[in-house]
Amino acid sequence: MRWRALSQNKNGYDKMNIKDLAIGAILYTVGQLITYYQLNGQFIWEWAKKNPFLVACLGIPISLIFIWATKYTVSGFDGQMWPQRFVGFATGMIVYAWGTSYYFNQPVDTKTAVSLSLSLLLIIIQVAWKT
Repeated sequence: MRWRALSQNKNGYDKMNIKDLAIGAILYTVGQLITYYQLNGQFIWEWAKKNPFLVACLGIPISLIFIWATKYTVSGFDGQMWPQRFVGFATGMIVYAWGTSYYFNQPVDTKTAVSLSLSLLLIIIQVAWKT
C-alpha cells in the first residue's frame, strides 16, 4: 500500500507520496553525513588525513546514495524536480551545522541559527505549499 497525502488545488489533486519522500529524506541525510566525514574527516582523524585516496573512494557509494535519494524524493513530490533539490540542500545544512558544532566546538551562532531555520523553512514550504 502506498501512502499518499492529497491536497486540492486549482487543477485537481496533487499526490504526495509520503513514504517515498521519507525514504528520500533519510537517504539525503545519510549521504550528507558520509560526505561530511569524507570532506572533514581529515580534521577529525589522522588516518583520514594520511589516506586521502581511500577517503575519496567513498565517492562511489555516496553518489549512489544521492542518486537513490533523488529518485525517491522526486517520486515523493509526484515527479517535481525543484522540491527535492531543496530537501537535499536543507539536510546538508543541518548535517554540517551539527558536525561543525560537535567535532570542532564551533557552536551555532545567531546568523547560523537563522540560516538553519531558513533551511527547515525550505523543506516545510516544499512539503506543505501546494501549487
